[in-house]
Amino acid sequence: MQVTLDKLSKSFGPVQVLHDLSMVVEEGEFLVLLGPSGCGKTTALRMIAGLEEVTSGRVHIGDRDVTDILPKYRDAAMVFQSYALYPHKTVAENIGYPLKLRKVPPPERDKTVREVAAQVQLEDYLTRYPRELSGGQRQRVALARAIIRRPAVFLMDEPLSNLDAKLRVHMRAELKHMQNTLGTTTIYVTHDQVEAMTLAHRVAILNHGRLMQFDQPKTIYRDPANLFVASFIGSPPMNMVDGNLSNGEFTGPGFAHTLGKDLSVGPAVIGFRPEDCSVVAAGNGLIPAEIYSNELIGDHTLVTCELHDSSAAPHTVTVKMDKDFEAEMGAQIAIAIDPAHLYFFERESGNRVRV
Repeated sequence: MQVTLDKLSKSFGPVQVLHDLSMVVEEGEFLVLLGPSGCGKTTALRMIAGLEEVTSGRVHIGDRDVTDILPKYRDAAMVFQSYALYPHKTVAENIGYPLKLRKVPPPERDKTVREVAAQVQLEDYLTRYPRELSGGQRQRVALARAIIRRPAVFLMDEPLSNLDAKLRVHMRAELKHMQNTLGTTTIYVTHDQVEAMTLAHRVAILNHGRLMQFDQPKTIYRDPANLFVASFIGSPPMNMVDGNLSNGEFTGPGFAHTLGKDLSVGPAVIGFRPEDCSVVAAGNGLIPAEIYSNELIGDHTLVTCELHDSSAAPHTVTVKMDKDFEAEMGAQIAIAIDPAHLYFFERESGNRVRV
């Protein structure tokens, strides 16, 4: 079912937390609302669910305007950050509770519970209680309870944040497979950009209640709309170096780069991703630097390099090198960057400067 948000806004007293959010979530799409804490993403999700009153704007699910409709009539199932399971009910009873409320006959209810439990690999745990389950199993119970309703829309509010790192990776794969199998429109809230990039068909990035960029993950990664998006997406994040862009030349700490056209914006930021640059011998690259530290990650080495000159405070950038890379800390080197992978932004506004 398609979900349409039309200039959705929310204020708590004099504080406006969401500003004219407009987007269309296509039927069967997995959309991720991504942003830092306090950006308005959970508020937007709760407004879609009907758990938060809309200050202005409209919410449509399919061809119905549900803005003023009670949550139980919206045909949307919500999975919360906390599992919200009934501790005195078994797994089967927790999963089947929505059907019990609908007065579905017990034989049909039990059959459906077993089918849904098998989808989330819980068929062997139906007689257990939540206290007897691991964190990942409890989260799967919460997901199964949402699935069994066969809603038009799934709404998920950071459902993996309480799990350990290894289990989060496993559950990401399960969630993606489940959503693809069911084909249900899903809106998922997270502050974890890795979750967003791995799960979503499209990502909506919010900051201070405003939509920064709305596109496919690979497009957002390769073509960020502004400084906030560029710095928020990527692990390790994009390197940012302050400087000045004038008369078609960017000057930074100890280096200068000539652009292909005459541009002057004044104070600016040059950005480049760790995988788009490399450590080379001193004098051979664009930016002179020295080795600050090396971190062997496994399949690669992260090299932190310090940039400085007499007019600028020390500044570090990260370079992703081969796993066999070695260099002494303090060694004088240079950083080589493919000009095609350089990004420029106005420092004050954060707007992208297209070159």
